[in-house]
Amino acid sequence: MQQDYSQIITLEPGKRSGKPCIRGMRITVYDVLSYLAAGMTHEEILSDFPSLTNDDILASLAYVADRERYTVILHS
Repeated sequence: MQQDYSQIITLEPGKRSGKPCIRGMRITVYDVLSYLAAGMTHEEILSDFPSLTNDDILASLAYVADRERYTVILHS
């Protein structure tokens, strides 16, 4: 079941160059995914960034999974 990230992931043209952010903060979805890809656990991320919640991390993953669903590769 896909998590509803619509209340967590925000897009604001003037903030972080319009990249998707977490709850209007300056922490982007990319930041969260980068930390996970580097091997940080949810607990480590939450410890380093106390303003984040586990739901924020899950919303970041759901947001990217949703975008990936609509990725189309065109062959020439």
